[in-house]
Amino acid sequence: MNKAEIVEIVARSAGISKTASEKAVDGALAAIKGALKRGQSVTLVGFGTFRVGRRSARVGRNPRTGEEIRIKAAKVPKFSAGKALKDAVN
Repeated sequence: MNKAEIVEIVARSAGISKTASEKAVDGALAAIKGALKRGQSVTLVGFGTFRVGRRSARVGRNPRTGEEIRIKAAKVPKFSAGKALKDAVN
């Protein structure tokens, strides 16, 4: 499923236009991104929690040459599924 399909489903279920639906989906995604950028977590009860995790610096290998390379520390988005989502999938 891609964004266009989500926009169509939201438009149908909410009884709104696709344009309004796209604005709503974009707004929700922007709110989640903004909160994560500020280091906050986003919890959607019954769905899951988005949070920012840390990945420490490490040494890796260039697969083409086998040469060691340094990989910088980074912040990475993480998602933990809620119970209701896990139950719906299983």
